[in-house]
Amino acid sequence: MKVAVEGCCHGELDKIYESISYLENKEGVKVDLLLCCGDFQAVRNEGDMNCMAVPAKYRHMQTFYKYYSGEKKAPVLTIFIGGNHEASNHLQELPYGGWVAPNIYYLGYAGVVRFRGVRIGGLSGIFKSHDYKKGHFEFPPYSQDTLRSVYHIRNIDVFKLKQLKMPIDVFMTHDWPRGIYHYGNTNQLLRKKKFLRQEVESGTLGSPAAAELLNHLQPSYWFSAHLHVKFAALMQHEAKNNSAAKITKFLSLDKCLPHRDFLQIVEVADRPGSSEHLEYDPEWLAILKATDRLQKPSHNFWNPPQDNGLHTRWDFSASEEAMMEVVRDLSGDLRIPENFSLTVHAYDPSRPQHNAHPAYSTNPQTTEVCATLGLTDIYILAGQNGQTYGEEGAIGATEEEEDEDSTGSVDEPSEYPTDTSGLSSSYNPDEITIEDEWEEEEDEAVGCAEEKGTDAVVPEGQMGGQDSDRDSSPQRETANRLILPPPCAAPETEAPLHSLRPLSLPPPSASLSQGSSEEEGGFTSARVPKRTSGETAQGPASHTGGTPQIKRRNQSIYTAVDDDESEG
Repeated sequence: MKVAVEGCCHGELDKIYESISYLENKEGVKVDLLLCCGDFQAVRNEGDMNCMAVPAKYRHMQTFYKYYSGEKKAPVLTIFIGGNHEASNHLQELPYGGWVAPNIYYLGYAGVVRFRGVRIGGLSGIFKSHDYKKGHFEFPPYSQDTLRSVYHIRNIDVFKLKQLKMPIDVFMTHDWPRGIYHYGNTNQLLRKKKFLRQEVESGTLGSPAAAELLNHLQPSYWFSAHLHVKFAALMQHEAKNNSAAKITKFLSLDKCLPHRDFLQIVEVADRPGSSEHLEYDPEWLAILKATDRLQKPSHNFWNPPQDNGLHTRWDFSASEEAMMEVVRDLSGDLRIPENFSLTVHAYDPSRPQHNAHPAYSTNPQTTEVCATLGLTDIYILAGQNGQTYGEEGAIGATEEEEDEDSTGSVDEPSEYPTDTSGLSSSYNPDEITIEDEWEEEEDEAVGCAEEKGTDAVVPEGQMGGQDSDRDSSPQRETANRLILPPPCAAPETEAPLHSLRPLSLPPPSASLSQGSSEEEGGFTSARVPKRTSGETAQGPASHTGGTPQIKRRNQSIYTAVDDDESEG
């Protein structure tokens, strides 16, 4: 099936769906599913905007409210995870996932669903070591501290995902797995995003928790966003239990703006005869039931149970009997009910309410799934203890900020002692901070260079020849196999990595069919409806030979100039 992958959405649903429609008409294809990798911004009204961790000048209503109110309906099934710029009060209503609008499904803090037999999982938020071991204690109205901590991932959710044993086809995170940049064209990445060099060379860029999940789950595809750059990588895992080594195709995409590579079509093999409806995953629901008692909405640190003699149980993986019990709970029907309902009023452009307070309420979808499966609504628990945890959490956050330079201290040990994610001194001109210290000021020349570059691809075959430019940053090479370094391992300087061979774009009349034997390296090129300026490519980035560059592919949709002042 054709899966459209979107990087950072930033509430631009109209533009994303228009781009998909344009591409479908242009290339004669039909997109079956849209996956959004965070910063979705499901903002229903003005009150929700006050729960987004972005400076006031970046708080715009955008277009999600139209889909929430019923004015519009998503033309393609959309599944998304949360990032670090979200209407957190809205998403917290759905800790186990649910519909935020008809045909638009949120995976929750962590989740796995099935569509056409394809297992799709995701983890919402970004990694910060000082909040990683806490529970989901935040509850609106948020303080300046909890406004940020609410979107930080927690080890309880990672622990649940690590109980999965059955193969995962697609997985999404907002931030990148740490170390994945070693297995694509690192030099090209650093040419596009120079400010990443320090973290790449020190091995601190990305999430160690996501790297741990990547090593455990080994999905066929892993999609991310967050860094506002298009980057593809191919890694081959170590073989386990005498089985063939698995390969993960990684792709990260940009934000939805003109001149940016924000959308790409990927061909994912579905399973004939499978349901056309979005379905619950029995293994995941069985894990949720098994781990329900482990959840506590506390700001205190929590360590997952281990086989160390201190816990009576440490393996919460799903047995066949537990999965059958879930099927019985659902009366044999795994289809996710289309039970979306409005929980707050939608934005009305004719009657703006600029001083609206954030609304927070329980969601009937969560109430229903908790009643069906015997789960605890942790949002309600957080609300019941909100005042206590809110005050204590604010104090704790302040102490942590004062001690930012000692991440992993004796008092607050980090599960990843080498992590410096909270200490980065790199300047990311694309990232919006809550303090609004930075402006988006990407050099226009850099933007043009990005535009002229070859589209990233999701590789479908073996790696091509060695890239001589790859020897300026830490790399890893093995005999025909790439291994992701352990989450805590320090980067090693080794021989340069064999890079993926970039593909030239096809002529404008080419279709999005499966790759032929004539394509370089046997890869399938996944083209993107790229918002380009129409300038003629010059210099070393230009295409040569008989393959022309595609320019102004969706000029009929977007004519606005990228002012680089919109949200990051």
